[in-house]
Amino acid sequence: MTQNTPITDAAVNFVAATPTRTLAPEVLDAAKMALVDWFGCALGAVNEPAAKAVRKVAQSWGQISAGGKAHMLLGPALAPSAAALANGTIVHCMDYDDTHLDGAGHISGPTWAVALALAEAHGKSEREALAAYVTGFEISARLGAGGFGRKLQYKGFHPSSVFGRFSAAAAASALLGLDRGQIAHALGVASTTVSGLNASFGTMSKPFHLGKAAMDGMLAADMASAGFEAATHLLDAENGISGTLVQDQSVKIEPTEFSDGLALLRNAYKPYACCKATHACVDAARKLSANVKPGLIQRIVLGASPMTLAVAAKPNPQTPLEGKFSVAYCAALGLSGYAAVESDFNDTRLRDPQLRELIKKSEVREQPGTELTEGFVEVELTDGRKLREHIPLALGNPGNPMSWAGMEAKFAGLVTPVLGNETRALFDLLRRFEEPGTLARVMKMVARSSI
Repeated sequence: MTQNTPITDAAVNFVAATPTRTLAPEVLDAAKMALVDWFGCALGAVNEPAAKAVRKVAQSWGQISAGGKAHMLLGPALAPSAAALANGTIVHCMDYDDTHLDGAGHISGPTWAVALALAEAHGKSEREALAAYVTGFEISARLGAGGFGRKLQYKGFHPSSVFGRFSAAAAASALLGLDRGQIAHALGVASTTVSGLNASFGTMSKPFHLGKAAMDGMLAADMASAGFEAATHLLDAENGISGTLVQDQSVKIEPTEFSDGLALLRNAYKPYACCKATHACVDAARKLSANVKPGLIQRIVLGASPMTLAVAAKPNPQTPLEGKFSVAYCAALGLSGYAAVESDFNDTRLRDPQLRELIKKSEVREQPGTELTEGFVEVELTDGRKLREHIPLALGNPGNPMSWAGMEAKFAGLVTPVLGNETRALFDLLRRFEEPGTLARVMKMVARSSI
């Protein structure tokens, strides 16, 4: 009996049409901004503890298997799957990478990790890599939309891990030139490997979710290319992805129209190196800091979305990673005049007595029905005055976007400590990434014979 699979069929047809698709100028520009952000976040994180561990493992695999052609950032050429695992993990180590507003999470991380690894290993052009990235991003953004991705997060699953597998599998299928039947099987393999628990947030497992999604998505396409057959109805079936992960069936993946990459235009970028759900309160706190001295604050109320309370309300962070998921700590940074960039998430800053005191004075208050992009900070001073700042839409989101100038500043801050005077040259190459030969030049700049 033939199964009715409108969602799978639409996804398969969309991936298969990648070579025939012309990217609109605004989509191409958005893809390059995501690429710049990806490289900045990844290069800035190469010395993070989680990055060091995964790089060590990936290089050990590369030493076992000869003939690698895909570079691990600031490391040697490895098998594409090992490079994707390492780079996909590294880019999320600081929790500074982009986020899609409709609920699919941090899908650029695994998608670019796969697109770059396979393009380099198989000699694909820059435009083919860009097209594959846009295809993968569109697939995951649409599958996670309509409330499904958000519901997964409330249920305890990490959407970036779940949907990152689909974006990675789609991008890999496009670059490997799989036919429709093979693409369906690749998506089937990706479906049956979904995983990632929110309970891991604040540990090294969170960035690992993205690296593993990249590797699993590439594996799914490789297996399908070799003739592996999987269930091809899991995006549609009641006992597939939707019904299994959200068993009350309150929301599910709905049949959707895939566009020519327009979902990418709803991508959001982080000006702060912490969970996206804290950013509205950071914006508010930074605005208040001009008129408030931390020592005169008696009480702090943080108005936050339900999602913020679910994933980013650690009341007493003990590690820098936990600090990224503590809206109280992030707001305390803002109130104290800090920019909440990566250098503010370290053990020394976390133990600052003034910041610890502000955390103790903070109450996180849920604002039902609001998005994670909205929030407020209200401070009560020792003289009885109350000051309040409300942020309807945090910086870095569509409607309040980060400019190219802002992205360049973020990139420079992350990459200069690593590449020094070569930072601007790398930025300029990535800005015109569609030009032939750019990929090889970029990888030459970030390659090393060992770590």
